[in-house]
Amino acid sequence: QLQASGGGWVQAGGSLRLSCEVSGNIFRIDDMRWYRQAPGKQRELVAVITTGGNSNYALDSVKGRFTISRDNPKNTVYLRMNSLKPEDTAVYYCNADVLSLNYASEYVAGKYWGQGTQVTVSS
Repeated sequence: QLQASGGGWVQAGGSLRLSCEVSGNIFRIDDMRWYRQAPGKQRELVAVITTGGNSNYALDSVKGRFTISRDNPKNTVYLRMNSLKPEDTAVYYCNADVLSLNYASEYVAGKYWGQGTQVTVSS
């Protein structure tokens, strides 16, 4: 289960930090990602980070303004967003590749989504 938080309303130029914690009977978390979906648009990948901390930003518009990071002991991924613009307004979703154990102690691999957190940037 992924629980995202940290969204809200901010004026242009402001900052927010999103958090997303993975919970459950986790054996390992591989890549973690942030996506966003603006009204009337398709969901798009924002950034991805590997277990080792290597990151990649899929959108040129966020490079230099957004920073993805993770805390492995806390099973949490973050997205620090600076210099926010109205066009960053969207619902932000976290996503993770998780290897977990089921009730039968069997490994189960899956790609899981958080519930989304709204970010609104006013001009």
